[in-house]
Amino acid sequence: MRTAYSVESVRAAEQRLMARVPEGALMQRAAAGLAVACAQLLGRVYGSRVVLLVGSGDNGGDALYAGARLARRGAGVVAVLLAPERAHAGGLAALLRAGGRTVVAGAGDVEGVLLRADLVLDGIVGIGGRGGLRPDAARLAGLASDSRGIVVAVDLPSGVDADSGEVRGAAVRADVTVTFGAHKPGLLIDPAREYAGAVRFVDIGLGAELPDEPALEALQHVDVARLLPVPGAESDKYRRGVVGIAAGSGRYPGAAVLAVAGALRGGAGAVRYVGPAADAVIARFPEALVSDGGPRKAGRVQAWVVGPGAGDDAGTVAEVVTADVPVLIDADGLRLADPDAVRARTAPTLMTPHAGEAAALLGVPRGEVEGARLESVRELAGRYGATVLLKGSTTLVADSGGGAVRVNSTGTGWLATAGSGDVLSGLAGSLLAAGLSAFDAGSVGAYLHGLAGRLAADGAPVGAHDVAEAVRVAWRDVRN
Repeated sequence: MRTAYSVESVRAAEQRLMARVPEGALMQRAAAGLAVACAQLLGRVYGSRVVLLVGSGDNGGDALYAGARLARRGAGVVAVLLAPERAHAGGLAALLRAGGRTVVAGAGDVEGVLLRADLVLDGIVGIGGRGGLRPDAARLAGLASDSRGIVVAVDLPSGVDADSGEVRGAAVRADVTVTFGAHKPGLLIDPAREYAGAVRFVDIGLGAELPDEPALEALQHVDVARLLPVPGAESDKYRRGVVGIAAGSGRYPGAAVLAVAGALRGGAGAVRYVGPAADAVIARFPEALVSDGGPRKAGRVQAWVVGPGAGDDAGTVAEVVTADVPVLIDADGLRLADPDAVRARTAPTLMTPHAGEAAALLGVPRGEVEGARLESVRELAGRYGATVLLKGSTTLVADSGGGAVRVNSTGTGWLATAGSGDVLSGLAGSLLAAGLSAFDAGSVGAYLHGLAGRLAADGAPVGAHDVAEAVRVAWRDVRN
């Protein structure tokens, strides 16, 4: 499992480790790893042109020491100093001894130096930076983007928020970010993730000093494989779990079909459907158990999914929300469900909004949710007393009790297609019925759904039904 830690946790870990190692050892470890990554990206170091963007913090020191190592290998290294009087003294001296040179931002041919660079190393602001870059730094960030060289961020792209992933102004857009000691949440969450590019990790020895609980965690294949429900020799459909789907309407029968498709691929032993799209469901999936008597008369289920394509059927939503089994609420269900009834539930609840739906639930503009996804998902989970899966290019899953938030990035932009969320609801609901917690069902469902979308699309447009069909392939990929 990949983990990410808050700035406070990382700094505390660094302090504990620095008390036991020689002065400057951590910076030298970071600089050595950074220089190796840059050399690999350059391919040929000798004769290459490297430009360092150097602020006043330790990130500037890391860049200067790494630049010195590259200069000793024959690179032509120029450090652009934003605050010459506050540049890291040891790093600056090392660079000059190695044959590097300096220019002051705002003086000399900084633009020409940057535009001719083969590699630009961003050491402007460290992980403690808040808000966008100041005008002089923003200008350098823009020039770096215009250069033909590879842009490499030191630890985190300057201008993005390490803890929240927010980007509140101008920021460096990196091709690669080399991060030290621990991943930071902003490297895994949009919009900051888009600025980080490919992320490379350099171990500087912090592992034993970091807290047991991270701020963020990302499942990987081995973690998902461990959580997937597998039937035993004595399993029957009830032991495997039965999921109820209350979805669809006269206007949106396809939502019911797609939710059932996702549920049938999610590991439960049977799927019960209630709603006005029974004919469409049974025509596509004869194995589904359909009922026209409403949720209470549908028969035994271990979890419910309610809301996809439900239109204005508030009665069915209300009936499902009062059920004493795990419930997943999606789409129209999020709009129709009584917040007090959701908060009053004692069985697990999983809510799966996209940014627009989350904004409506929070009473804020959509852009506020998109710009502060981590804060938004935590706020929703706490406000509703539910597990919340916030959909997006990076899907976030938060528990109402706090703790680490899970992030998933297995998906693809091709998943932004009508009905894709209905498939996810059915899939995650089936995992709920199979016995996974709301937190695990949301996380595993998002992982499989994203992977299925990537496999189904393979770089081309894809429909939601294609995604549902590819869940089995994704499942096998994870298991094998």
